[in-house]
Amino acid sequence: MAQLVHIEKAQGYAVVTIVNPPMNVISSQVFKELDKAFGELGEDVGVNAVILTGQGENVFAAGADIKEFPNLIGQPALKGKFMETHEILNRIECFEKPVIAMLNGLTFGGGCELALCCDIRIAEDHAQIGLPEITLGLFPGGGGTQRLPRLVGEAKAKELMFTGQAVSAAEAEKIGLVNKVVPKGQGMETARKMAQRIGGFSLPALSRIKKAVGEGMELTVGQGVELEAGLFEEVFQTADVREGVQAFIDKRTPQFQNK
Repeated sequence: MAQLVHIEKAQGYAVVTIVNPPMNVISSQVFKELDKAFGELGEDVGVNAVILTGQGENVFAAGADIKEFPNLIGQPALKGKFMETHEILNRIECFEKPVIAMLNGLTFGGGCELALCCDIRIAEDHAQIGLPEITLGLFPGGGGTQRLPRLVGEAKAKELMFTGQAVSAAEAEKIGLVNKVVPKGQGMETARKMAQRIGGFSLPALSRIKKAVGEGMELTVGQGVELEAGLFEEVFQTADVREGVQAFIDKRTPQFQNK
C-alpha cells in the first residue's frame, strides 16, 4: 500500500504533505497516516513547527473520500466511528507545536476541516475554500460546525454551510478564515519562512502560547488571565527564558535549547 502522507524535515520545522492524487482526498488511510506523522513529529526535538499541505499546484485536499460513504449509509451506531476521526483532528488541533496550513488550491469539506485544526492558514490566491457537504444531503462532520463559527462568526459560518458555496482566498482572508494570501506558487516559500522563524524560538514558550490561547478561548477573560499567569510562571522556570533574557542583555542572538 502506497504511503499517502510524506514528511520532510528542515532546520527547526517539518513539512507534512498529503499525497493522494488527483484530489488529495482525506481517506481513512490518510487520517491514520496524518495521526502517525504528527505523533512522530511531536517527539522530534528538532522540530518546533509544522507546515501541512497537499501535493501539487491545485489542491490542498478536496474533502473526504466519498467512495467510503456507501458502506456507512443506513448503518447503526456510527457515532463511535466518527469520534475516531474527531480524536485524530483534535490531536492535530492540540499538537503542542505551531502548525501552518499552506492551502495550495481546492480546500473543500474534510480538507477545510483539517485546515481549521491548524494554527495559521496561508492561502495561494487561486485557492477555493468551502464546506459543500450540504450538496450531498450531509453536513460537515469533521468539526466544521464547531471550529468554523469560532473563527468567522456564527452567521457567516451558517451561510457557508447552508449554501455549500466556496469562497475565494481573498474572501477567506477578509472574513478571517485565512491569515494571509500570496500569489500562486509562493505559498510554500512564505510558509517555510514563517516556519523557520517560529522554529528558531523556544518550544516551551511556543507551546504555552498555544495552550493559553486554545484553552483560554473557552474561558472567561478572568479565568483566561489566571491560566496565562500559571503558564507564565512555568515558562520562568525554563533554561530558555534564562538564555533569552541574558542574550538580550548581552546584545546577541539567543541559542534556545527547548528546555
